[in-house]
Amino acid sequence: MIRLASSSPTRAMLLRDADIDFFQESVDFDEDNIVASSPKNFVYQAAIGKYEANLKKFGSREYPLLVADTVVTSQNQILRKAKCIDDARNILLTQSGNITSIITCMIYDSKYMKMVDISVTDYLFDSFDFDDVEDYLLSGEWRGKAGACMVEGFCKKYIKSVKGNESTAMGLNVELLKRFINI
Repeated sequence: MIRLASSSPTRAMLLRDADIDFFQESVDFDEDNIVASSPKNFVYQAAIGKYEANLKKFGSREYPLLVADTVVTSQNQILRKAKCIDDARNILLTQSGNITSIITCMIYDSKYMKMVDISVTDYLFDSFDFDDVEDYLLSGEWRGKAGACMVEGFCKKYIKSVKGNESTAMGLNVELLKRFINI
């Protein structure tokens, strides 16, 4: 049994789909004060911040602790979670017709081992249809998503090519995690 220190329903779904026993319980961590020189540095700092906050609250000895953070980058910009619909529109249009990298840092800590991983999945997106973008924005599904991006949803039909694991892009590299835990 793993303690998933994340409120993400997508991360929970990934663990369920991978038949990994878990429960969700987490402490919030404010990412707004992170200053980073690169997307990988940002996602690492965010994951470490979440890890330290949750380790302080829960420890990692009773149940292994799993934390993760994801960031999206396109056109040399870190695309964080959109704060409003206009921000989401600009973030999506930055990705439209371009290569978008989705980077996830995952930390797994148990009494037997500690693993820190940064994985990247690159997508080449076709140009987004403006009406589709507007419908997606009105749906609100972009809220709380790094880069306002849902490769399993809105963006799926625009994927021209992919390099990496879809689970990484969805917030947790379960393929790698499964190799390190006893299921």
